[in-house]
Amino acid sequence: MLFQALDDKQECIGIYLDGKLIFDELPDNLTKTWNYSKFLEDRDIEYAKLYCSGKTLSEVCPEHLKERWEEANERMKAFYRSFMEAKVSLRDNCFFDLVPERHLMAYCDIKDRITDYVLRNYEKPKNYDHLLSTLKIATDIKTQNLDIDASKVTISPKTRNLLKKVRSSDTYVNYNIFGTKTGRLTTINGSFPILTIKKELRTMIKPQNDCFLELDFNAAELRTVLALLGKEQPPIDLHKWNNKNAYKGILTREKAKKRIFAWLYNPNSKDDLSEKFYDRGRIKENFFNGKEIETVFNRKIKADDYHAFNYIIQSTSSDLFLEQVSKVYNYLKDKKSNIAFMIHDSLIIDFDRNELNSLKELVKMFSQTRFGEYLVNLHVGKDFGTMKEWKL
Repeated sequence: MLFQALDDKQECIGIYLDGKLIFDELPDNLTKTWNYSKFLEDRDIEYAKLYCSGKTLSEVCPEHLKERWEEANERMKAFYRSFMEAKVSLRDNCFFDLVPERHLMAYCDIKDRITDYVLRNYEKPKNYDHLLSTLKIATDIKTQNLDIDASKVTISPKTRNLLKKVRSSDTYVNYNIFGTKTGRLTTINGSFPILTIKKELRTMIKPQNDCFLELDFNAAELRTVLALLGKEQPPIDLHKWNNKNAYKGILTREKAKKRIFAWLYNPNSKDDLSEKFYDRGRIKENFFNGKEIETVFNRKIKADDYHAFNYIIQSTSSDLFLEQVSKVYNYLKDKKSNIAFMIHDSLIIDFDRNELNSLKELVKMFSQTRFGEYLVNLHVGKDFGTMKEWKL
């Protein structure tokens, strides 16, 4: 049954269904809508926005509905602007409590029609379940405010401008799961710029619980290359392993790291020793048809020959990371510890020390991937700027 959620917050339960607004007690037979809302978490529903790769309603609106949509959309934008000018928080209020009922219903009615059009005319993506899992995590993170304390940040001409930008943003992270071709997350304008926050400002980000716990993979993208070639994952630091096995032990770790990445990310680079261990050509043959790549996660990306290999590796690594994050997210649902945010291939958990007995399980869960066991780096800190390596 087609419906529209009236808000995306857990506590703001309300839908538009068959010309009526329904609150609190929702029917059991809801089956399709435009986008995910937190209060729909445990329901089996098809989300049209995932069918069209995150495009906006305006982008997918059919020609015969455009006039009605533009009228309803402009009216809703006017309400948003009035809320901003009046400093009415949409995080502290339910959207449906602020908009006159007749306008809300007119907007949802045309939204229904566009949703139905998308579901009938777009093919369900093969990676739908993966996209939905990522969307649920991103939505949950969006509901959490960061604890920001800039009182101990050293003010310099450089940090002053950075602080100004940070203070003009909201204190929550709002990810766009469709922000890049490869599936790497971006943040939506106006939310906290966690992906680009400079190191000198990271100390201002504090945990709500006792500490931050950071999990990330050792040489993630290089391990993905090994995985796609069907090779086992070395249980040690990959750059040390690389130096010993690919470069005959003639380099330092840092020089080995620099050399492999100089080759890996430059399709024109020639390095016989690197190529012997990491066969780029075979990976392109398996995942690139000359016009687009399709990864093991069923993500399709249009590409030319020059960019194909990088897209394969970056996209596969990103989706693998998000797959592991999903496991951790589900594990933490009944715990006080929670996912605070993600930065590329690093997962940051707001950790409660009373759940210390779950730490080994978290690291094990994160490390055991579909490609074998990835070595995981573990860091802990009282704020995000003072993270220190921790050995279990």
